[in-house]
Amino acid sequence: MSAVIFAYLVRHFVFTLTALRSSWRRKELNGTNRTLYPHFVSIVIPARNEERVIGRLLQRINELTYPKERVEIIAVDDGSSDSTGTIMEYFAKANGRLKVIHRSPEESGRGKASALNAALRHVNGEIVVCFDADYYPQRDILERLLNEFLDPKVGVVQGRVTVLNEPKNIVTRLVALERIGGYRVNQYARQILRLIPQFGGTVGAVRKGLLDQIGGWDESALTEDTDLTFRAYLAGYKVRYVNNAECYEEAVESWRAYWRQRRRWAEGHMAAALKHSVPVLKNKKLTLREKVDGILLLNVYFMPLLVLFSWIIGVLLFFSGSSQWISALWFFILMSFYSFAGNFAPFFEVGIGTYLDGRSRALWLMPLLLFTFLYNVAICTKAFADLCLVKVFGRKQRSWCKNYSLWRWKKLYYKLRRNIRKTSMALEEFQTFIVIAFGAFFFIMLLPALLELKKPGDAGPRRIDDCSILLEEQLRIASLEKTEDMKFDQALVSKVSQIIAALPNLET
Repeated sequence: MSAVIFAYLVRHFVFTLTALRSSWRRKELNGTNRTLYPHFVSIVIPARNEERVIGRLLQRINELTYPKERVEIIAVDDGSSDSTGTIMEYFAKANGRLKVIHRSPEESGRGKASALNAALRHVNGEIVVCFDADYYPQRDILERLLNEFLDPKVGVVQGRVTVLNEPKNIVTRLVALERIGGYRVNQYARQILRLIPQFGGTVGAVRKGLLDQIGGWDESALTEDTDLTFRAYLAGYKVRYVNNAECYEEAVESWRAYWRQRRRWAEGHMAAALKHSVPVLKNKKLTLREKVDGILLLNVYFMPLLVLFSWIIGVLLFFSGSSQWISALWFFILMSFYSFAGNFAPFFEVGIGTYLDGRSRALWLMPLLLFTFLYNVAICTKAFADLCLVKVFGRKQRSWCKNYSLWRWKKLYYKLRRNIRKTSMALEEFQTFIVIAFGAFFFIMLLPALLELKKPGDAGPRRIDDCSILLEEQLRIASLEKTEDMKFDQALVSKVSQIIAALPNLET
């Protein structure tokens, strides 16, 4: 168990040093914004109840610098109950390259993979580029992504995700730090080391021939992006990451939405690990380093469970007396070491990522990453339990999971915010206070362990020789403190002397 945790720790150090070394040598592996070969591109936008953001994305797509005669746009209205479809039709009238697909209530609502497959039947391009509705790409993103496809072995290209609403609250700021560690260091190092960069499901391009070969997106997969990554490698293709092909996203803005999103990621990743781990090890098309990185990547969401199990075993051993050789201070140090050995944007990856991005002011938030790690331990535990139930009882029908908010309660949320604006602002401040209070409480609970100093007199069971010395010292003090009117009991002194004389003969 410790060996597995150590392997992930080494992995993070290697990724961090690789990204840092590349920056020092000024050999950034970035994509060029020149159109080397104008592939015919199909931009696919799956959406469900996205009236708040879909217009912004469609307007931005019209502003892209890629040759417009080489681009078609397919927007999928997956049974929206709001005005998402109406907004799509409005932009379609002004842009002849935009085609809108309206799905009926009977076939809609089955998840993002189902909507993507519906669009795939209408795709005419060589390359399929996917954007979620709440994303906002840079204008030359297509040039930077598509030039990687000059290599015929490349089947998938992933761009970088940056948080658009980072200043919103403490949740969005912490998500932004996770994104920095995950993309600027983790994904980038995989690209340099020729390992397995992961397709993120959005801000990415996929070769149409690959999708035809593997049968499109797997609608039964909870995380269709991770599933597609390994299906591409098993089919003989490679995944590439372009660090400067940036696209902005709206991150989740509440801890509840964070829980729902990360729980879905964790369960989907665990299911992908059960599905692809053995085929990855058996596949002869993968190199040894790709196999090792693939197994570590697939099983990364099991790490918090392993850390939690280590904590439980350590606590039981410590308080049962089986490990009295270890002090509470060292127990806390080892527990902290295990914490930072997990994934979810580890401390050192985030630190180097913020340094490379020139965002040193964000470093003050890094201590709060301990809270997000503990939160993710609970999330992964719940995801593992859900996965076990799915394996036993089967899975219910797929549904959409909104990133920026809980879409079922969106209208009610905005109505309440308009009516009680001051209360809403107070709740946001209270949310920040709760996070800080939790960190303070956690520190206070561990403070006794940090201040624990073992005194020689409290060092555990004494030896018999120490007991005899102690009795003699007590007798000496008692004799010195005698007063004239006190009578010293000679019989007691004789009895104690006999006890002291007998002590060396006892077994220690």
